[in-house]
Amino acid sequence: MTITVKLDDIIEGMECQSDENHSYLDKRTGTVVSISDEEIQAAEDNEPIEDFPEWQQDLIKIAKEILQETSDCVGLPSKFDIDEYSIMERFCLSIDDPEISDTLYSLIKGSGVFRRFKDALYEYNLSDDWYKYRDKRLKEIAVEWCEANGIEFEEK
Repeated sequence: MTITVKLDDIIEGMECQSDENHSYLDKRTGTVVSISDEEIQAAEDNEPIEDFPEWQQDLIKIAKEILQETSDCVGLPSKFDIDEYSIMERFCLSIDDPEISDTLYSLIKGSGVFRRFKDALYEYNLSDDWYKYRDKRLKEIAVEWCEANGIEFEEK
């Protein structure tokens, strides 16, 4: 029996990732789980599971499965696969008003990029447009990932 996953669950899992947390899809159940570096480390070190809080014990068991090459868990697109900076660049270039487009594009160079970009979005009243654009791109990435991994999905 093939599991059908909810595309929104994949997208939510992608958004929950950070340097310390990684999301995986369990292909047996269709659930997305977030595993921290701490849980991966505990699994790698084979630490006694009883030393961890009950809520974390299941995550460590899943982490152990992930570390096995035969695992049914597959990693979701990482923040590097998503590349939000590239999405920001394309959004800036998609703006019809050349002056605003140029201004936004120039703001995403150097350090402090994300803060300046967000401030400019509010200044130009483009926040809703940005989030729609970003959500659309995340959905495209999720669909591409599902197709590449042979995962059936449903929207809403």
